[in-house]
Amino acid sequence: MNEIRSPCVLPSMEQQAMIGFESRRVETAQGGVFVHKAGSGPPLLLLHGFPQTSLMWRDIGPMLASHFTVVAVDLPGYGASDCPPVGQGHGSMSKRAMATTLIETMAALGHDRFAVAGHDRGGRVAYRMALDHADVVTRLAVLDIIPTFEVWDRADARLALAFWPFSLLAQPAPLPERLIAAAPEAIVDNALDEWGSAPETFPRAVREAYAAALRDPAQIHAICEEYRAAATVDREHDRADLEAGRQIDCALLVLWSAHGGLASWYEEAGGPLGIWRRWAKDVCGHAVAGGHFFPEEKPEATVGLLRDFFGGES
Repeated sequence: MNEIRSPCVLPSMEQQAMIGFESRRVETAQGGVFVHKAGSGPPLLLLHGFPQTSLMWRDIGPMLASHFTVVAVDLPGYGASDCPPVGQGHGSMSKRAMATTLIETMAALGHDRFAVAGHDRGGRVAYRMALDHADVVTRLAVLDIIPTFEVWDRADARLALAFWPFSLLAQPAPLPERLIAAAPEAIVDNALDEWGSAPETFPRAVREAYAAALRDPAQIHAICEEYRAAATVDREHDRADLEAGRQIDCALLVLWSAHGGLASWYEEAGGPLGIWRRWAKDVCGHAVAGGHFFPEEKPEATVGLLRDFFGGES
């Protein structure tokens, strides 16, 4: 398989997920990116995590659209966005490559400068975008992550047992691909139930939409390549920035789960804020009630924090 794959068929719920949003594909040099767009005001890009798609912003997006021009995308290789050609190596799913594709996507939509909020894997793309393209990213919010280099440098049994995708999905092909393909529903249910604090947040229709996005073999491979990139290419990109003293220039909001690992694992480093202050010049933030998926569990609280930080029209 040497060509960028054609778009997959969207789950019906995702097609209707964000009321009042235009849904379309934007073509880039690396293939199509699926986007939802609505609202007015300063542009704000929303990036999802694993095992989600842009559907994770189904409640938050409409609330933010009264203050911002909101663009919620499926990350390259995820959801209804195209995957890079097979055989390009882990670098094709590096956060640097994904960030470049999404900057092209935003430019095609008329936004050369914009704010970014990313959860989980999307947060990793977002902070890499801010490091590599300081002239593009105006403000940055990262939700429930610390930098990839820091994750690996501080990894212990707690990470290995709590967030198994970091190590499992980074294993050589085809083992993780075969495991995901064999039971996508089990992957989704385990993540949502074990990492969240309110499993009832995710009705069966939402779970099925997320599982449906894990049934395409090309997409499964792309996601595993993204995790392999995190363990290799992304880690080295981060190391190079840290050693060079390169920092994020724009204001950074850090939010993390009050019930998750970030709330207690890194106390000796000053918690998530202490770690992020090695990477950015202007950092603020705090814990948010809920589990890892607090944007979906606590959408109103999350919207309030993002709106206050990003500003926007009232």
